[in-house]
Amino acid sequence: MGITTTKVLKLTFNTNGGRTFVLTIPDPKGDLQNTDIDALMDEIIQKNVFITPSGALISKKDARIIDTTINDMYDPPKV
Repeated sequence: MGITTTKVLKLTFNTNGGRTFVLTIPDPKGDLQNTDIDALMDEIIQKNVFITPSGALISKKDARIIDTTINDMYDPPKV
């Protein structure tokens, strides 16, 4: 039992095939600014870092930092 907390940076891009591509980065720096994330996404698109099944990344769609806290309330007895 216990509490665990995780944080991820979730970057969502549009592809040239009309779909979306999500890149999830665990444990982002605590002092990230919107300008840092914007510049990172621009660089990923510009350098064509990822090619997806639906084509290259062509534009930014969304960026989120997601905090998740799990409070484990029960551990089964060990047999």
